[in-house]
Amino acid sequence: MVLTIDLGNSHIVAGVFKNRQLCGFWRLATDQSKKPDEYGVLFSSHLAELGIKGNKISGCIMSSVVPQMTPTIEHMVESLFHQPLAVVSSDSPLGLTLRYDHPEEIGTDRLVNAAAGFDRYHCDLIIVDFGTATTFCVITENGEYLGGVIAPGLKSAADSLFHQTAKLPMVDLVQPKTVIGTNTVSGMQSGLIFGHAGMVDELVTRIRSEIGPEAFVVATGGLASVITPISRTIQEVRPNLTLEGLELLYRRMHLSCG
Repeated sequence: MVLTIDLGNSHIVAGVFKNRQLCGFWRLATDQSKKPDEYGVLFSSHLAELGIKGNKISGCIMSSVVPQMTPTIEHMVESLFHQPLAVVSSDSPLGLTLRYDHPEEIGTDRLVNAAAGFDRYHCDLIIVDFGTATTFCVITENGEYLGGVIAPGLKSAADSLFHQTAKLPMVDLVQPKTVIGTNTVSGMQSGLIFGHAGMVDELVTRIRSEIGPEAFVVATGGLASVITPISRTIQEVRPNLTLEGLELLYRRMHLSCG
């Protein structure tokens, strides 16, 4: 069994694969104050809920966009599973040609998504990841990673409205019944949800004008389910694309070492 870990700014998402199939996954808040043994307790608890014993984990891989936390998770994995933790970088076997000015600057979650997406679709591709930031990755049918877009995330925008204003409340990120809000909450929800969907569709349209009109659009990330129903351009949702990409890269690394 392979343990895959996506260490993000807001959440840690982990999943376990057996024979290339996802057995289960869990999501934790990213907390830099937690020590390795505290994360060990949390991981052990979630594995137990899935009926998976720690000694069944034969390999571990992680993408991280929080460098200061990477050693914490590495220590946890080595202590709990007695396995080294493979950490993804721009030098990993992505199966892509990186047409980017500074490849080492690309978030490894984006690289993992791109590797998984190209491996699955083999076409001009736009991957929209709804996380702390909403990111767009553009891959050609020839496996060239061209770059993309980084925009404020949906929850980040909502948090900003709440924290940077005196009277606006924190709102649930759900679609309001109408675009015209009849109160403060529905007005904020309209701006956040419909506004974000409009941003996504506009950026996809502009990207397609550069890469080609037939580019396939895939959404992933924790908030993809909020925007996808009202987006005019998103064609498919793969909520666990990052975990799938991590499992793919683990197999490639293992084969290259073998």
